[in-house]
Amino acid sequence: MSLISNGQNSSQLRRTKIVATLGPASNSSEVIGELLDAGVDIFRLNFSHGSHEDHASSIAKIREESSRRSSYVGILGDLQGPKIRLGDIAGDAVCLEEDQPVVLTTDAETVDTASMRLHVTYSPLPDSVAAKDILLLDDGRIRLIVKEVKDKDVHCSVIQGGELKSRKGINRLGGGLSADAITKKDLDDLQFIIKHDLDYVAVSFPCAPDDLLPVKNGLQAAKSQAKIISKIERAEAVATNAALDALINASDGVMVARGDLGVEIGDSELIGVQKKIIQHARNANKPVITATQMMESMITEPVPTRAEVFDVANAVLDGTDAVMLSAETATGAFPAKVVGVMAETALGGERHPNTIFSNYRVDQTFDSIDECIAMSTMYAANHLEGLSAIVCLTESGTTPLLASRINSSLPIYGMSRHKNTCQRMALYRGVIPLHFDVTQCKGDIWQEVTKIIAERGELQSGQRIAITCGDFAGEGGSTNSVKIIICR
Repeated sequence: MSLISNGQNSSQLRRTKIVATLGPASNSSEVIGELLDAGVDIFRLNFSHGSHEDHASSIAKIREESSRRSSYVGILGDLQGPKIRLGDIAGDAVCLEEDQPVVLTTDAETVDTASMRLHVTYSPLPDSVAAKDILLLDDGRIRLIVKEVKDKDVHCSVIQGGELKSRKGINRLGGGLSADAITKKDLDDLQFIIKHDLDYVAVSFPCAPDDLLPVKNGLQAAKSQAKIISKIERAEAVATNAALDALINASDGVMVARGDLGVEIGDSELIGVQKKIIQHARNANKPVITATQMMESMITEPVPTRAEVFDVANAVLDGTDAVMLSAETATGAFPAKVVGVMAETALGGERHPNTIFSNYRVDQTFDSIDECIAMSTMYAANHLEGLSAIVCLTESGTTPLLASRINSSLPIYGMSRHKNTCQRMALYRGVIPLHFDVTQCKGDIWQEVTKIIAERGELQSGQRIAITCGDFAGEGGSTNSVKIIICR
């Protein structure tokens, strides 16, 4: 992916990546092209909405438009997961008032909206709650307190009312409501993701590593290269550092899914937890996406609020690899404009010195040769005068990912002969994916590398670049050297 093609010059390379959700407002070829030009690096397909036919059409358009621009963009398939929801409400909505009695029942035969007997699709609900529990409906907009549980009925009283629509989600304050992490629909969607060779699959509501096993097993059985992104949105997942680290280590990356997580642990707690998740993910060398309501006002308004600008910039300062747009691009009135605003905001955050220099891991030792090489290269990036770029010749994308864990103002060019590797690297902070087949290079490899970057207008004669590589055996994980050369 070329950040230059997104209207930036070489002094304004944006390192933080942008994930945009496709939907009715953005799934045409024209708008997808506009989103790419505005700065999208990863497209998210939300399998909570749309048919497989819809998603297949979107995938074809993404690949066509990115190919037309000679850029690499990743695609993330987001599984719906086992969200605990209300059933259908007569008239599709009901207004709840404070102190009003409400019965949540798993018995569909006795549902009666007029008498406030509302259906819940989660059959274990009566066994999962007790008197005095607080239930949060529709992302916490409506709150109920449990009075008593009788058979299939949970008797409640409204403590915070409002309009309640069909199929809205249900959480318990403090967490504890969890269904099986992977549903039959998720497994069907996973097969679609595998068939269409998507780059990432996001797993919703995992609490522990075992929740990922059905997806891991499905990917391994199909020999798929798709990587798993765990959406951290359950209180159990962040209850302890050990629980958080276990889930991060079992994943290929994580998403700070602030909607359900904020509902379960409280927004005041979410502030610190977001920072902790990002830091723990970076410590584990895993990419991290920050998501939910980042610029929500731009669903209907042409400019964001200052609070939203600060929210995005704060995630950038925290070290997130990517910031994500949901309804802003899926159903909003200004999909390309909001991407442009988010790109500008990320650049603003990246001007802070904390995002440019780092002492991270300078006092550590490493077991992995490729990690040691990556860290050595980034040390040079921050200490060697005249160094203008990092180039990683890579099969799997591992070395560029490791290098991207260190803050630096220099671009990291991930050069690979594999299209899938280039598309996955589009998520990594500060990494610019480029195609280069080192096995087919007939001349001097180093001259060819500098020529490719120089042709992009991002390298001038006399500048230094650091190149990491292996022994060109065509195997991942073989990076064992770094070479610093001067561009002629």
